[in-house]
Amino acid sequence: MVTLGQRMEELRNERGLSRPALSAALGFPKNAAEKFETGRQTPTKEQQEKIAAYFGVSVFYLRGESSDRTRQEDWMDAAAFTDEEPVFVPKPAPKPPKHKATEPVQGGMLDAMLASKGVQDLLRGMVLDVLKSPEGQAIIAQAVRKELKK
Repeated sequence: MVTLGQRMEELRNERGLSRPALSAALGFPKNAAEKFETGRQTPTKEQQEKIAAYFGVSVFYLRGESSDRTRQEDWMDAAAFTDEEPVFVPKPAPKPPKHKATEPVQGGMLDAMLASKGVQDLLRGMVLDVLKSPEGQAIIAQAVRKELKK
């Protein structure tokens, strides 16, 4: 017959947990899982129920009294009556909203970058450099002439 400690160790290893990690997950003292698994201490009824619930097995399975992992609450579940494993069908990912080419995207990476002081200083410096160049001076002169004609 399988002991409670052996079942606990088996279930813990299936989850890839260390003994201290299991104890912490259950809210028990750090070395409780070790004591239970080695048989130095027997968990209380409440602790057994908590361990069984954590692993999703019956208390009878945890104690080694049954080879059926099914919890009593799950006995009437339709999935418990089928021989097949349940199939996971993922939901399709939501489609991103469509934006027109002229419509600004709000809350995007560009907005975050433009809100940055460093990026603002960099852009300001680039614009000033362009405006100080001969090409930039020609663009400014042309814009001034156009405004004066109005």
